[in-house]
Amino acid sequence: MGKEYNALITSSTWRLVPRPPGANVVTSKLLFRHKYHSDGSLIRHKAHWVVRGFSQQADVDYNETFSLVVKPAMICTILSIAALHVWPIHQLDMKNAFLHDHLEETVYC
Repeated sequence: MGKEYNALITSSTWRLVPRPPGANVVTSKLLFRHKYHSDGSLIRHKAHWVVRGFSQQADVDYNETFSLVVKPAMICTILSIAALHVWPIHQLDMKNAFLHDHLEETVYC
């Protein structure tokens, strides 16, 4: 939980402000998971801060939604094409990738 919180603070993702009158506040929560080795032993505890977008209101606090989810079929397709053309394949795991972009909208959480 500390690493997740520090990543948000370090990147200046948010700042504490008074709630404006009439603003819809999107609720959030921390999700906790355990990561395990293939033998079942514990690797680490993980925490993710997630905003519960279902509390947003159409035409009030969003215009469109986007989810950074890759479908397994797409990964298989890309790997098949790369193997067919003998392209090198590299893996990148970017922690907190969502922190590296800027929103044009103001969202109150």
